[in-house]
Amino acid sequence: MTGTCAAVTTPDSIWSFCPNLGADYLFIVLFALTTIAHIAQAIISRKGYSWVIITSGLAQFLAYVFRLLSVKNPTSNGLYAAWFVLILVAPLFTNAFIYMVMGRMVWNYVKNAKIYGITAWRFGLYFVILDVVALLVQILGAASATGANQSQSEVLRALHIYMIGVGIQQFFICVFLVYAIKFHATILQQSRQGLVTPQSAYRLLYVIYTVILLITVRIIFRLVEYASGLHTSIPNHEAYQYCLDSVPMLFALVILNVFHPGRVMAGPASDIPSRKTRKNEAFRTKGQLAESRANEDGVPMV
Repeated sequence: MTGTCAAVTTPDSIWSFCPNLGADYLFIVLFALTTIAHIAQAIISRKGYSWVIITSGLAQFLAYVFRLLSVKNPTSNGLYAAWFVLILVAPLFTNAFIYMVMGRMVWNYVKNAKIYGITAWRFGLYFVILDVVALLVQILGAASATGANQSQSEVLRALHIYMIGVGIQQFFICVFLVYAIKFHATILQQSRQGLVTPQSAYRLLYVIYTVILLITVRIIFRLVEYASGLHTSIPNHEAYQYCLDSVPMLFALVILNVFHPGRVMAGPASDIPSRKTRKNEAFRTKGQLAESRANEDGVPMV
């Protein structure tokens, strides 16, 4: 937003343009609403892993709170750094949540609870670890880019580190998609063999594809945005930020509200048991667990 405002007229202001405060307030409210909904859904469904998507929503809500505070205090490097880092790294938690959901889908819907040799309980763990690697690299780059009294070359170096982190994230997403497509093919094959997967599982899988696409759009935007540095035309026109980052990430959160994994994979039986439980009860698939519990209760398997 061009024009004259305190954000650009204040001496030593960090801002180089006049931000739209109305849009800022709007996204504070929208991210707050979807995050509150996710908190309620986590409590109702009793799915502990939902804290990851709650963290994503909360981080994006706080990003816009700090952005608003930064606009009102345009010389504060701390407030600007908080908003800048949060808006850049928050979507990684949405990414991690998708990985965790897929692991639980493998547990619930694949007969042997494996995809390409990776068990359901290791699937989410491996991909979340990879996501954390991307997160740490991005935090390092984003935090370094907001340091005070930095030269242009130092800012560019920090942004290049951030872009490496984003590139790592996208590479892992591509690897994840290979496994997601294999999962899709597996449940289709099982259906042809008589083991029918519920339609709600297919809908959730399409949601995963959609969220991954939204994250990819956002990643491409960030790579293009910072390819030439922090003070180019794209960072100074906030419409790009809203349309190609915050709106896609808001849609991702809302879609996961509408098609919450806790409703599709409901109840304690849908949860991946702990390593100790799997070892003690000597089972490796959900079917074996169900059979074990049925035998304990004296109920024949049908």
